[in-house]
Amino acid sequence: MRRGGVMAGSPSLADAPPAEWWERLAARLIEALVFGVFYYILFIALWTIFRTVGMLEVFDGRLPGVLAWLAAGLAYTLYDWRAHYRRGRTFGKAIMGIRLAPGGSGSVALLKRSLVYPGPLMLMGIPVVNLLAGMLLFCVGLLILMDKPLERGPHDRLAGTRVVKDLR
Repeated sequence: MRRGGVMAGSPSLADAPPAEWWERLAARLIEALVFGVFYYILFIALWTIFRTVGMLEVFDGRLPGVLAWLAAGLAYTLYDWRAHYRRGRTFGKAIMGIRLAPGGSGSVALLKRSLVYPGPLMLMGIPVVNLLAGMLLFCVGLLILMDKPLERGPHDRLAGTRVVKDLR
């Protein structure tokens, strides 16, 4: 018998064991491959457009890269937010068999979570700022490793979520 989407007698997601760090990393790497391809296609298209109209030298030729990172980072951030809000996981998490445990998180809390991670990817095309964004993303990963036993990063704490093994 089903009650509230969970089989009666089965453990709830709130009681599920946390996802291992390598499962979370693999899920993000899977997603990074897809969005990386999107970035490169967008970069080549923008580079071609700017070269055609004679604007390739604007900002020392960095404008196509900045805009491609901004668009790809924004797309990834919005995808991350929407996927977690609608299904509780992204396609990378689905492949790895992990998901977000509901923590009473609403749409706004999940948007904040996505803006903390992977949101800084939008800034990776901007010189100097890209170093700060990269360090922030690296620190988020380290904090996940250091937070025992729940392995939550700052983005999880902000949204009140946990990434757990999918028991379904």
